[in-house]
Amino acid sequence: MAFNDFRFRVAFRVVLIGLTMALFVYMVTRPNMIFAAGLMLLIIIGQLIELFRFSSQTNRKLTRFLESVRYSDFLSGFAYDNKLGKSFRELNTAFNEVLEAFRKARTEKEEHWQYLNTIVQQVRTGIISFDPEGEVQLINPIARKYIGISNIKNINELASRNNKLYAALIEVESGKSILYKGSADVLLTLQATELRIRGGHVKLVTLQNIQTELQKQELEAWQNLTRVLRHEIMNSITPISSLTSTLREILDYDLTKKDTHYELKPEGAEDLREGLATIEGRSKGLIKFIDAYREYTSVPQPKLKTIVLKDLIEKVIQFLKPEIRKTNIVLESACGSEYLTIQADEEMIEQVLINLVKNAMEALDNTKQPKIQLKGSYTENAVIVEVIDNGPGIIPEAIERVFVPFFTTKKTGSGIGLALSRQIMQMHNGTLTVQSEPDVQTVFTLRF
Repeated sequence: MAFNDFRFRVAFRVVLIGLTMALFVYMVTRPNMIFAAGLMLLIIIGQLIELFRFSSQTNRKLTRFLESVRYSDFLSGFAYDNKLGKSFRELNTAFNEVLEAFRKARTEKEEHWQYLNTIVQQVRTGIISFDPEGEVQLINPIARKYIGISNIKNINELASRNNKLYAALIEVESGKSILYKGSADVLLTLQATELRIRGGHVKLVTLQNIQTELQKQELEAWQNLTRVLRHEIMNSITPISSLTSTLREILDYDLTKKDTHYELKPEGAEDLREGLATIEGRSKGLIKFIDAYREYTSVPQPKLKTIVLKDLIEKVIQFLKPEIRKTNIVLESACGSEYLTIQADEEMIEQVLINLVKNAMEALDNTKQPKIQLKGSYTENAVIVEVIDNGPGIIPEAIERVFVPFFTTKKTGSGIGLALSRQIMQMHNGTLTVQSEPDVQTVFTLRF
């Protein structure tokens, strides 16, 4: 109805105030109605106050809406004054829709929080976050287990319980990781990242126990080493033992005593000579194997310095030129920039590159138009050096084992070169990887 329209009610009050003021003016002009005029003035003031109150409903409604948003009171609704007209109904509808959107967003946010919190509580990696004052924002059961405090509120509480772990949590830098040695079965790797939440900084640290994995890998490494040692030693000791028995039999049956001296039959002497030569050869082979093992286990610590990559590549090329000239191999080199540098032990990295190029040369023996490329470049926040050849490549079954000590696909190889090269790169905090497509291309990549 029109009587319920907000605009009609405002207009009615304005007209009523106008009539009241006209009556007030009329009374003022009549001396005998002065008292009545005073009462009429009070009525006018009351009408103005009531008009202000009535017309300010929109402001009160907006204030109430903003307070609902501020205090997350999304259960309130706006509908009681819908009868005041279309404009009020539309305003109430808009307010209710906004509150409903906030209510859904908060519900989804709470669901996501519960979901992520459940994941954090269930993962087998310790997670803890704290602000610059040390107040713990988040911690899961695994982190509590490693820390040793079930109800920790501030990271500083750990200082008196485990100062070494406390120092590790504080000192680990964002984007980096450090190792913390706890008990005999705990070796933690701590990784940190910095977050900015609600204008404040929060440090998030993950704690992962790698002791079990290290023990498994150590056991596997010892098993592989034992298998290799057993194979190499048995290959040498077995024929030596057999030949020793044979030589003793030769001396027993073919050696005869004549007065003051001994005589050995010609065929026995030849057998004796061949047996001793075989023993000598196998002994030298065993010594060579032991020397290779000693070389692998006695690599000195690298002496790091700044090296210009272009100069390093050119030096390796110059060293290999005499050998390359004896073949029909094309050796090419390239460097993405003459300003690229690496922090490395020059002699060690030279040895790695020379070893990789020589391996490529051996692989290209039966390749038409053989070619080796030595490239340096910068990519993915790292300096890389690639040794590329177009030889027969490495079969998929062997590519995962080429870096295993003493594993080799060459008849005369010791199986130590690639393993030693990878060890040197690991000591430089780098990596050595290989990709190979048989009969197309093989790429060994050094990443610094």
